[in-house]
Amino acid sequence: MTAYALMHVRSVPAQPNAEVVEYLQRIDATLDPFGGRFRAHGDDFTVVEGSWGPGAILIEFPDREQAHGWYHSPAYQEITALRTNSIEGDIILLNGVPEGYRGADSLAHH
Repeated sequence: MTAYALMHVRSVPAQPNAEVVEYLQRIDATLDPFGGRFRAHGDDFTVVEGSWGPGAILIEFPDREQAHGWYHSPAYQEITALRTNSIEGDIILLNGVPEGYRGADSLAHH
């Protein structure tokens, strides 16, 4: 089942510094071996409820195992400090839902 890495960006420099630029230049190579693809990236969104920081990032993976593999891979861990030194945020890995999923389907798990 498809899985996602979702980052809620809480703070980011006004202008990308050298570390952020390097991180962005290197992240795609860390995603490729795990089938990861950006699905949303940036600040072009509208908050319709609650509050949100200046950015959001959504990366799709073939499954949760690939998402975990990417995040914990030596290649990705090697560049994480380039991001965390300048950008604050929260990252979660979550499963997608099957085709045809309906909101009430979540009640079956309770």
